[in-house]
Amino acid sequence: MDEQLAMLQVEAARPPASVARVLIDSPLPHLDRLFDYRVPDELAADARPGCRVKVRFAGKLTDGFLVELSDSTEHQGTLAALHKIVSPEPVLRPEVLRLARAVAERYAGTVTDVLRLAIPPRHARAEAHPVGDPVSPPDDPGSAAWYPYVDGPAFVEELAAGRSPRTVLAVLPRHEPERAVAEAVAATARSGRGAIICVPDARDVERWDAVVTEVLGQDRHVVLTAAQKPAARYRSFVRVARGEVSIVLGTRAAAYAPVRDLGLVAMWDDGDDLFAEPRAPYPHAREVLLTRAAQQGAGVLLASYARSVEAQSVVESRWCADLGGDQAARRREWPQLTVTDGTETGAAPVRLPRQVFTAIRGSGGHVLVQVPRRGYRSSLACQRCRTPARCRQCEGPLAQTSARAPVVCRWCGTQDPHWRCHECGGDRLRAPVVGQLRTAEEFAQAFTSHRVVTSGGSSVLDTVDPGPEERALVLATPGAEPMVPGGYSLVVLLDTWLMLGRDEVRVVEEAHRRWFNALALAAHHGEAVAVGDPASLQALVRADPVGLAVRQLAERAETHLPPIGRLATIDAPAEVLAELAHRSWTPHTELLGPVPVDADRERLILRAPRREGLALARLVKQASAERSAAKLPAWRVQVDPIDF
Repeated sequence: MDEQLAMLQVEAARPPASVARVLIDSPLPHLDRLFDYRVPDELAADARPGCRVKVRFAGKLTDGFLVELSDSTEHQGTLAALHKIVSPEPVLRPEVLRLARAVAERYAGTVTDVLRLAIPPRHARAEAHPVGDPVSPPDDPGSAAWYPYVDGPAFVEELAAGRSPRTVLAVLPRHEPERAVAEAVAATARSGRGAIICVPDARDVERWDAVVTEVLGQDRHVVLTAAQKPAARYRSFVRVARGEVSIVLGTRAAAYAPVRDLGLVAMWDDGDDLFAEPRAPYPHAREVLLTRAAQQGAGVLLASYARSVEAQSVVESRWCADLGGDQAARRREWPQLTVTDGTETGAAPVRLPRQVFTAIRGSGGHVLVQVPRRGYRSSLACQRCRTPARCRQCEGPLAQTSARAPVVCRWCGTQDPHWRCHECGGDRLRAPVVGQLRTAEEFAQAFTSHRVVTSGGSSVLDTVDPGPEERALVLATPGAEPMVPGGYSLVVLLDTWLMLGRDEVRVVEEAHRRWFNALALAAHHGEAVAVGDPASLQALVRADPVGLAVRQLAERAETHLPPIGRLATIDAPAEVLAELAHRSWTPHTELLGPVPVDADRERLILRAPRREGLALARLVKQASAERSAAKLPAWRVQVDPIDF
C-alpha cells in the first residue's frame, strides 16, 4: 500500500507533458505523419491520447487526433499550440491506430483515410452518457450447432479455454450459421475476451442480431452499421471504446470496432463484394479482420456456404484449419441437383425447358426460381434477324419495363413505339435477356396453383410467409432470395450461362457463390434444377464448394493474380502513366497496360509476387506522396481490387 501511494505521489509531482503529437485529417499522402504541437496549460487537463483536437495547419483550422503526449520534440522552431480539444473522449485506441497503419500500408493509402472508415462522426449527446459497468459474460449456450462438423465442438472448447484457434467453416444447409457463430462468440466472451462479427449487409444484420440476442442474452452486444442513425451508431461505438460492451455485430466498418482484448473475429460469406470498401484506400473487410487477428492474437472464423479463393489460400497456407462435414455429409445435406442444357428433342436450347416445368408441377411445396437479371425485358432484338435493337437518337440499347410500357432507350430515355430493324426492316421484337418480372408473368400463366412473388431490384423481400394452403413460387435475382417457412421444396437456377458470361476475373467464383447460397435455402430432401452447361456446374452437382475453390486458386497461381500475387492499379492520364512506366519498382514487378478507362484516363497495372506486395505498396504510396507534394492532381490507386 505504501509503495502504491509513493508511486502516485511521483506521478503527481511529474510535470505534465508539453508536446502533443497529432495526426491531422488530410488525405494528402505527403502529410501522412505526426506533427508536434504545444499543449497550452488551459488544455492540459483534457489532452489525452486518442481524443479529437483542432489545430492550425497551413493557415487553416484542421481536425485531427492526438496520438501521443511527450515532454520533448525534434522540431527546431517554435511549436504552434493546440487550438482546441474538441472532446476529451479517447475514441482512437492504440490497437485501432496500429491496425489503421497496417491497412494503409497494405493498400498504399493514408492512415487518415482508414480512420474515416473506422471512427464514425462525433455526436456530443452520446459522449454525455455516464460510463457504465462492463456487461457480464453470457451463460453457456452449449455447442449444439457445431455437432454436424468434424472437430466443431473442439473449436468452441478452445475458445472457451482462452485460446485462439483459426478456422474456415464450410457451412451445411439448414444448420443455422448464425447460431453456430453466436455459440463461438459466447465461448469467447466466457473466457473474458471480446469478439467482432461482420456480415455483408443490413438485411443480414437484422437476422443475425435476433439470433445473437437469443444466444447471448439482451444488451450483451452492439450493432454497428452505416444504416444506423448517426447518434445511435456513435453511441454504440462509444460504448465499445469505453469497454462497456465487448461484442460487436455489423457490416464492413465493424471490422475496426475498438473492442478491448479481442479474442475472435468472425465473418459470414467473405466472398460477398459488399465487403470491399468503395472509398479510399479501398480495403477489404476480410483482410482487415485477418490483419487484426494477426496483430492481436485473436481467433478467426470465416464461415460461408461457398468458399472464396482467399479463404482457401489461408487454409492451404495452414494459417487456418479447414472445418466442415465430410463429402458424404455434404452430399446428404445439399439438395439433389439435376442439370439440363435446355434442349428439347434435339432442337435448339430453350430458356424454360420441359424439365423445369415438370419439376415445378411435381413439387409439393414452395419453389424458388433464381433469375440472373432484374427488370422485365432489359434487352431487345429483332425477331427476324436477331440484330440488337438500338435507339435512333443515340444508338443506345432499347428495353421495356412492363407489358404495357413503351419501348424506350436505356441511355437517353427516348421512346420508340414504331421501331423498325435497320438490317431487315422487321417490326417485331424479341428479348434475348429476360428479367425476373417478365419471367414471373410467364410462370403465373403456367402455374395458376402457385402464388407468384418477385424479389429483386428496389423490392427485395426478406421473407415470404404464404398462407397454410398456399404454395409460393418466388422469382428472385441473385442475392435477393427471401426465406420461406420450412425451406423450398425445389430450387431452379435459370440462365446460368448468363452469370458465367460476364467478363470478370472472379466470374466463376462469384456465380457459384450465388448458386450455393440459393441452394442452401432448400428444404430437407429438397431438389434443384439448373439450366446450363453440365460441365460448368459439376461443383453444384457434387456439392463441393471446397473443391471448386481449390481449382480456382490453382488457376490464380498460374496467372499470378491475387491472392497468390499482388496487383496495384493506377488510373491517371496517359502522360502520367508514361512516367510511371520508367520508375523503379520491386525486382519482380510486371507492368501491364496501360489500357483505356474513359476519355481522360488510362489504367496501368503493376503485378508482383505476394512476398513483394508490401514493398510495391510502399513504392506506389511514395509516388503518390511525391505527386501530392508537387500539388499535382491526385490519381486513383487500388491494391488487389476485386475486379479490374
